[in-house]
Amino acid sequence: MYQISWVEDDFKVPDGVKKMGHSKPNCGKTYVMYHGTTQANAHAIMSNGFRQSQRGMLGPGVYLSRNLNKASRYPLNLPDSERVVLRVMVNVGNVIAINYQNHPRQYTWHDAQQGPVFDTAWCPPNCGMTKSGLEEDCVWDPQRIRVVKCIYPKQSQVDESSSTYCAVQ
Repeated sequence: MYQISWVEDDFKVPDGVKKMGHSKPNCGKTYVMYHGTTQANAHAIMSNGFRQSQRGMLGPGVYLSRNLNKASRYPLNLPDSERVVLRVMVNVGNVIAINYQNHPRQYTWHDAQQGPVFDTAWCPPNCGMTKSGLEEDCVWDPQRIRVVKCIYPKQSQVDESSSTYCAVQ
């Protein structure tokens, strides 16, 4: 029996950059985030950069997460073997927390006519915005995002007699 896992073996957080946390990203800071996509889309993103999605639970933007496990689920309904996760660095700029459904700025967080302009909308974990209960971020400007690496799923063989995993070479 085999199990797929998403791990980073070679990762050290660069100076001045923050990794995963459950608290709101600090305005103006740079974070490591992840974006799940198809292998074909990953190559296009690495060549041409990100593009805003036109819709989503927070409106237009680039959807990311500081949680590798969250990003590894996307695209939904696609086999792990066809997915890839991009590790990116993101300067989040001005951040707003969208922490419940029908928040007054859920779709207008980047609209100056609605109040202050935000660069990133953040959904905290377990706030009812995502089915998974995991945090999610939406970045308005793709220029704030720099791709660092592609992460591919690793297949491990499960040793059922001892409940241990052996990496498949």
